[in-house]
Amino acid sequence: MGEAIPNQTPKEFSVSPSDALSLHPSDHPSLILVAKLLEGDNYGQWSRSMKIALSAKNKLGFIDGTIKMPTGEDPCLPFWTRCNHMVLSWILNSVHVNISGSVIYAETAVDVWNDLHDRFSQENDTRIYQIRQEISELRQGLELVSIYYTKLKALWDELSSYRTPPCCTCGGMKHFSDELEKEKVMQFLMGLNDSFAAVRGSILMMNPLPYTRKTHALVLQ
Repeated sequence: MGEAIPNQTPKEFSVSPSDALSLHPSDHPSLILVAKLLEGDNYGQWSRSMKIALSAKNKLGFIDGTIKMPTGEDPCLPFWTRCNHMVLSWILNSVHVNISGSVIYAETAVDVWNDLHDRFSQENDTRIYQIRQEISELRQGLELVSIYYTKLKALWDELSSYRTPPCCTCGGMKHFSDELEKEKVMQFLMGLNDSFAAVRGSILMMNPLPYTRKTHALVLQ
């Protein structure tokens, strides 16, 4: 009769620190990922900030649905559950208390994310209108050129976050980008004080027009 084989316990399952199912020691449920909470009318800026923060923490898949919930027998399930609850806490901490109360009973982070998107992304058109109006009314006034340009650029960047660029391989994308850049240059030049009339005229004579960063540099010279 052969020797009895001693009982062997299976090797404890673990995930790599670089895996999306792992958590850093600094991660905790009370963490607030964004500077400004979601209040409804700031959904575009809020969602962009949250995506950047979650991407930096390797947790973007928990809100875009690419990291699926494992089956009941999968050893990854406890790790997924812990990370899902952590991301849920981060989202709840990053929205106004009146909003968090309406999603606190959701089971997954992706459910909460989709709920907030469906409710508040509808207000994007209103915000786009406000941004376009702010751009059309913005003038240098008493401010330095660099401060005026910085304010204008912030509006351009926010507006860009709402815009879906065309997808093509026929060169249309470059034409689309060039036209947007030309529009920005015009907007920047129009808002400058009359003391920059000479340099403005010189820039408008250039063919093609320089990009906005180059135009800003030329005005500062």
